[in-house]
Amino acid sequence: MLTIKILCVGNLKENYLKEAFLEYQKRLSSFCRFEVKEIPEHKVSSNPTESEINLAVSSEGEKLLSYLNKNNHVISLCIEGKEFSSKELSRHIQSVTISGKSTIVFIIGGSFGLSQEVKSSSNLNFSMSKLTFPHQLTRIMLTEQIYRAFQILSGGKYHK
Repeated sequence: MLTIKILCVGNLKENYLKEAFLEYQKRLSSFCRFEVKEIPEHKVSSNPTESEINLAVSSEGEKLLSYLNKNNHVISLCIEGKEFSSKELSRHIQSVTISGKSTIVFIIGGSFGLSQEVKSSSNLNFSMSKLTFPHQLTRIMLTEQIYRAFQILSGGKYHK
């Protein structure tokens, strides 16, 4: 069975976000093994300098990379990545499965994004939109889209 992991910086702080995430996590259990690994955000001052931001992104990037292995198909979420429709995302997930990979890891960075090292080590840089979203909300939206992708692949009625 395919494993889908979301590797992300930070945690869900609001109960309504946690509830939404848990609902899609429950729904996904019918289609795949679904895991989440949260790494802590690197602390910066309330008005961070560019060097503080660079240090945070680099530190978070090192931690994210430490959880990957060569057998993962890694998809990093970043605004400059490739945009997919829901159907295209479902086909991408299917093609990864057919290629023999058993784990897809989606990476969501923190407030300041992902390091270039993380993006370069990924099989795909993926953008959900040209819009910028809070990373906590991005996790909910991504989980819903993964669920939608499985519904599309199974011929379910969820996707219209």
